[in-house]
Amino acid sequence: MSRRTGVAASALRYYEDLGLVGSVRTAGNQRRYPRHMLRRVSLVTVAKRLGMPLADVGEAFGDVPMDSTPSHADWQRASRRWKKKLEERRRAIERLEHELTGCIGCGCLSLKACALLNPDDALAEIGPGPRRLEDMVEDPEEELDERLDRRDPA
Repeated sequence: MSRRTGVAASALRYYEDLGLVGSVRTAGNQRRYPRHMLRRVSLVTVAKRLGMPLADVGEAFGDVPMDSTPSHADWQRASRRWKKKLEERRRAIERLEHELTGCIGCGCLSLKACALLNPDDALAEIGPGPRRLEDMVEDPEEELDERLDRRDPA
């Protein structure tokens, strides 16, 4: 399967651990992939090229039985969903680009005023000191909400 798809054997094992693909074991404990797994591996490869997390791939094809090939309808459903996510990312990038355009020539990098470093002065809400949430956590808004909840248990 690795040679046929160009996907590393370690990646195939990882996909199997995540439940994205399935294999059958031989008496010698080697993995053998049914032919229809080629399509599943191809779909995972396409999703990765689109920047989709593997969890999204699992959600998109979680209803498709492991012993069958994802259908055209399955692909249409997943691709519509992924298109929406790509559009959201594009809009977020355009917002950042707009903010950057406003910052060109400014050079302030002020934690109070800079919309790129500290949007809406969010860091001030958790007190003084250096804070760079984007560098520390995957979802800074969620982390900020959690910290505020811990600080003010109302």
